[in-house]
Amino acid sequence: MDWLRGLLLVAQRDLARFWRNIYWLAGQLAMNIADLVIFAVIFRGLVNPAYIPDYIRFITPGILCLSIFISAFSIGREVGIELRREVTHYLVSLPVTRGQLVAGRILGGVLRGFMYQAGFIILAVVLMGLPSVDKWLLILTASLLLAVTMSGLSITVSTLTRDFNLQAAIRSLVYFVFFFVSNVFYPEKALAVRLGSAAPFAYYSPMSMTVNIYRYGFNYVSSIDVFFNLTGLIVWSTLAVLFTYKVYIRNLTG
Repeated sequence: MDWLRGLLLVAQRDLARFWRNIYWLAGQLAMNIADLVIFAVIFRGLVNPAYIPDYIRFITPGILCLSIFISAFSIGREVGIELRREVTHYLVSLPVTRGQLVAGRILGGVLRGFMYQAGFIILAVVLMGLPSVDKWLLILTASLLLAVTMSGLSITVSTLTRDFNLQAAIRSLVYFVFFFVSNVFYPEKALAVRLGSAAPFAYYSPMSMTVNIYRYGFNYVSSIDVFFNLTGLIVWSTLAVLFTYKVYIRNLTG
């Protein structure tokens, strides 16, 4: 219980800071809604109906995926600022273990992701219908695993270096890869044509795996390889946690 209490205290701190950035939240919310509207309006008339009969229903799970990616990923920006301002000296003086600190930071990112995604879940239900109970469990599990992955990845990226410009460049590269080398915006057949031999990267992306589960959960597709997608997300989240612990602890104590 003491270990859990320390973890929750760290997560509560990060969650409180999240709500202070109200203008950033409003901007991200507006951007995600704009993505849905713009892509729906523009691509609905451009995409071959043989691939995507209804682009609005296709892109809605993708925006749902982006919402948890962006919000969970935000924890890394704050960790990077703390490193540059040497707030880490304060963090290591807290009465919590290194494991509690790392787990608490990741949990903070996960909670951010779930809270921010809640509104988009409602939007997805309005546009696509209500999933069954078993599919709800699948959707929430995928959200949890993606949030853990992105929280861990963002902390790792932001602690690789203390140089702000290099941090920003790495984050931008990660954003680009996960946004566009996936089937969030485009069907897999289009990715295979455009990416060629690099198409498998999109297939194994945690974003693709999550959005596959969302599309299945909200009945956009009738079947997917649930085992492959869930197993892939578990592997991604496990690796993210391990790398986060190693890199973050090195910077805290280095």
